[in-house]
Amino acid sequence: MSKQWILAGLMIGLVIALIGGFFLLRNVANQALVPIQDASQKISTQAAILFNPTPTILPDPVTIINQIRPLVRLETIQYSVEKIITAETGQEVFGPLFGDRLLFVAHGLVIAGVDLSELSADDLKVNNGILEIKLPEAEIFVATIDNEKSYVYDRDTGIFRRPDEDLETLARQAAEEEIRQAAVGDGILDQARLNAEVFLERLMDDLGFEEVIFF
Repeated sequence: MSKQWILAGLMIGLVIALIGGFFLLRNVANQALVPIQDASQKISTQAAILFNPTPTILPDPVTIINQIRPLVRLETIQYSVEKIITAETGQEVFGPLFGDRLLFVAHGLVIAGVDLSELSADDLKVNNGILEIKLPEAEIFVATIDNEKSYVYDRDTGIFRRPDEDLETLARQAAEEEIRQAAVGDGILDQARLNAEVFLERLMDDLGFEEVIFF
């Protein structure tokens, strides 16, 4: 065998040895880095918990009941209302720098009816089998926001301003009033009274009254 073949064989063996050593070294390095990566991941997780903690709600175990009173409310109609509220502050010339603005989508619930506890003996009269009822005025019993369905759709805060913590609260308060007014404007009170009359007329008919008149 010539020296050239011997030299070529040695070179090939050396290359194979170097390649094998490289992969071996890489495997050893990867195994060594695993604990470091795990530690780094744990540190990142702890940092995330530290800077973005999960809120903890701790209700006071003591409950104070201020008042108890019986209710005889005849709920006769329910509205589901959606309103979009814009709440903003500092939206003058420098609004993009110092302003704060949000769009709040409010889903609300309005319930109306008649409070029968306001009826007195003088409000009921019977003449020849005809019952006359002076029905109390219909009223709104509940006008509230459904927090699960309501949300902030968009918010734009100026470069040099921190978000106003009270802005969303003000938007929610305005939304409740707007939802109430929207239901009233749509005639919820008139419909509540009409439904109450229909219900009471059927009830009194079952009790034997020939006719019921509301005024």
